[in-house]
Amino acid sequence: MLTPWDFFTDLTNPLLVFLPKALLVAVVCSMVAGVIGSHVVLRGMAFIGDAVAHAVFPGLAVAFLMQGSLLLGGAVAGLVTAVLVAIVSQNRRLKEDSVIGILFAGAFALGIVIISRAPGYSGSLQQFLFGSITGITDDDIVVVCVAGALVLVLEQAVHKELVTVALDRETARASHLPVFALDLLLSVLVTMTVVISVQVIGNVLVLALLVTPAATARLLTDRLGRMMILAPVIGGLSALVGLYLSWSIDLPAGGTIVLVATAVFLLCWLLAPRGLLGWMRRSAA
Repeated sequence: MLTPWDFFTDLTNPLLVFLPKALLVAVVCSMVAGVIGSHVVLRGMAFIGDAVAHAVFPGLAVAFLMQGSLLLGGAVAGLVTAVLVAIVSQNRRLKEDSVIGILFAGAFALGIVIISRAPGYSGSLQQFLFGSITGITDDDIVVVCVAGALVLVLEQAVHKELVTVALDRETARASHLPVFALDLLLSVLVTMTVVISVQVIGNVLVLALLVTPAATARLLTDRLGRMMILAPVIGGLSALVGLYLSWSIDLPAGGTIVLVATAVFLLCWLLAPRGLLGWMRRSAA
């Protein structure tokens, strides 16, 4: 197994130029996902995050076939599906979670059918489902960094409004906040976060990048401001340690990053003041 110093040496090795690129993109995606994931956890909408990951798939597949922008293709597909969910959910005979399950599962199936038309179908599908972090290009780095910065700027611009809607929708409506537009904007932010993270961690595991660091931060603090600082830090460190372990032991990068984040969550769930042992101490007292 490589030592951390050996890993640092490999990062500066000009023959391994893909490694620092992979680390940069993994850390950026994890930090962006930590911020947006805080809203996902705050609203209790982990199912939405998973559904959006499925919804962007046909857009990614079309963009891949046309050699276009994956970010644009995924964002368009996610937005269209989110609008369809909002419209169909107006029928009170159908619950929103049922509509989400139907439309997003259908979108994912459509993506599989579309990508099956690509040459090298199995390789392309594996890249989308499980990530391809070692194939990061300079263009990918620019897209991820610019899109990630845009996501964070948009989130900061409407941060208070998003929190108000999450905590009390009726108060938000009474304050004349555009609740539907804010819900839609959050869906777009989640969609963009999912799309930029696909190459790092894949479509299957991307929900973990959104939820696990934010849920871990939620165990450590009751204050949203601190949570939104801790979540990206936990996500970024999980990406760093996960990529190090992946490189030194020859493991899949995406899966290793998620396992590290999950291990951190379990440790906090056991040891944090608001975790299991803290709850047992309070119960015993």
